[in-house]
Amino acid sequence: MTDSDAKCVFCAVIRGDEQAEVIAENDHLMSFLDHRPLFRGHVLLVPKTHHRILSDLPAERVPEFFTEAQRLERAVETGLETDGSMILINNVVSQSVPHLHLHVIPRRRKDGLRFWLGPRHPYDAEHPAKAYAEKIREALAAL
Repeated sequence: MTDSDAKCVFCAVIRGDEQAEVIAENDHLMSFLDHRPLFRGHVLLVPKTHHRILSDLPAERVPEFFTEAQRLERAVETGLETDGSMILINNVVSQSVPHLHLHVIPRRRKDGLRFWLGPRHPYDAEHPAKAYAEKIREALAAL
């Protein structure tokens, strides 16, 4: 049995309470087609235990999660004969389901997907890159 959140749609898929077109499954992970794909063949990879964001996933589960993501990337690109793919994880902001999920989105040159390109917010005198880097380094050191 897996840990789940009663209100989580991905937990419902894992339990078999909601339907999905499953791609692969093992004791810890499940992948299935996104029901609202950006492009046909858009796959979601989820851990079977309910974790909201990537940093909540136990460290011992991270290698298996990303190894499976690599396998899915190749399978999507090869199986669908695409030019490439976009691998994406949202943490909280833009996360439509509050359960860790990795997107493998098939891409073709000139497919029209442009949301990734803007808006850009460059560093400047008021917002120097060095200050942002230092804040991140400090937070990293505290972990």
